[in-house]
Amino acid sequence: MGDTLATMKSAYELAMERLNKTAPATKLTVSQKKQLAELDSRYAAKIAGREIALNSEIAHAADDVEKEESLRDQLISERKKLQAELEAAKEKVRDAAAK
Repeated sequence: MGDTLATMKSAYELAMERLNKTAPATKLTVSQKKQLAELDSRYAAKIAGREIALNSEIAHAADDVEKEESLRDQLISERKKLQAELEAAKEKVRDAAAK
């Protein structure tokens, strides 16, 4: 019984093995890791900047419910757009690592 438990794998371990068979993980260089970290930092700053600006506008539009809602929708849209740009930029770095 003890041997059976020692050899049993968790669902996570099994999933990771399957994933590595279908799409092996690529090793990133130190430079590529640094590029990814810089992208994270740069886009976090962009997102924070837009949030600050739009939250300020939202605070000033507290009397106008429609304008406030519109600004909140704009904030969500811009955040999603910047996150998509970040993921695209990171994918370029990862693709360079795979080649």
